[in-house]
Amino acid sequence: MANTKSAKKAARRSERRTVINKVRRTAVRSSVRDVEAAIKTGDKAAAAEALKAAEPALMRGARRGVLHKKTASRKVSRLAHQIAKLGK
Repeated sequence: MANTKSAKKAARRSERRTVINKVRRTAVRSSVRDVEAAIKTGDKAAAAEALKAAEPALMRGARRGVLHKKTASRKVSRLAHQIAKLGK
């Protein structure tokens, strides 16, 4: 347990940030799941629309520190590649 005043404040701040980051991480994961579900159905148009919504969510998550920038880019790239394969 925190002993000093500053450590107690840091612990409070950490709790608040944890809740906020959890919400953001959930939103990012949900958007990715939506794209993956659309890919599984085989509907290229729906998958492209879902990716169009998921890409900004992923990049926003990267900008806000929920995930690394390159991780977000890699996820977008892989999803786009899977969507491109649907047409073939």
